[in-house]
Amino acid sequence: MPVISVIVPVYQGEALLPGCVESVRRQTFADWELLLIDDGSTDNSRTLCENYAAADARIRALVQPRNLGVSAARNRGLQEARGEYVAFLDADDRYVPGTLSTLLGLCRDGGAESAACAHWNVAPDGAESVETLLPSGLYGAEEIRARFLVPLFGERLRAPLMNGFIWRFLFRNEQIRRSGAKFEGPYLEDELFLLEYFGAARPGERLAVTETPLYRYLRNPASATRHYMPDIMKTLDAYMEVKEALDAQYKFHVECPRWRENTLWANLLIAIGNEYAAGIEKSFRARRETVQELCRRPDMARAIRDYKPVGMGRNKAMVAFLVRRRLFRLLTLLYRVKNRM
Repeated sequence: MPVISVIVPVYQGEALLPGCVESVRRQTFADWELLLIDDGSTDNSRTLCENYAAADARIRALVQPRNLGVSAARNRGLQEARGEYVAFLDADDRYVPGTLSTLLGLCRDGGAESAACAHWNVAPDGAESVETLLPSGLYGAEEIRARFLVPLFGERLRAPLMNGFIWRFLFRNEQIRRSGAKFEGPYLEDELFLLEYFGAARPGERLAVTETPLYRYLRNPASATRHYMPDIMKTLDAYMEVKEALDAQYKFHVECPRWRENTLWANLLIAIGNEYAAGIEKSFRARRETVQELCRRPDMARAIRDYKPVGMGRNKAMVAFLVRRRLFRLLTLLYRVKNRM
């Protein structure tokens, strides 16, 4: 059995998949399996996956019956994973050569169940910046909760955010199965997985962290999170339902009693940005009316009335200011200028 299973969901990935796969094949640690899950691609992705599997016995090509989304593809990978540890990699991203050896060494040297690293943010123009998770060190269950889970669960507005990127972690497969962690929905699925996985950590279990960037994350303009989602409120409502269940189980409200209002504001800002996305065939009057309707929803209206978001970046703060004052025409105008629509 391989030590590490690397799970890669693939959809319309023929242009960037070769670099992704080669970044795994170039790892200094060689005892891995690579699960390429083609999620109903209509380009040459499936053939590429099958060719890689034919050329390297450590690579397996799995095919979804149709395009079921990234969560279903990752869950399929989890069902098939045979490794002691599990790592995730997106088809448009890259590992640096020592990623797997470093993360595995952190687990083994520190007696930790999981490990995490910093990563490179790579812009389309080639500009790069490093984003860290936590300072290097070993974190016990109480520290994981205080320094990672509580900010991830309860503070979705104040910059800098605690981002829930699963691909900067190495997970213990046994703990994934014990926790019941799985992926749900097309958006924010990483965050919920991490809350489930680390929320179930037992006393004595540890997370080893390095500030060395080991993952290259391409800020891809073609990413699903940068396109208009017509059912985004359905997705965000489902996300809130899962968070309610997690709060009932792990009592995050003890440390963050206003998490609902905070999350509702974050969801509202996401939905507004989605509504004003460029390139959709919808009049600006219709968009403005949709945003006004969102703000009249009872849950959103209460959050707008009772909770003032603070600590955000300039753009989000401006949107929140205009929403609180019901200046929706000005909000629409600003988005038209911002997106040059």
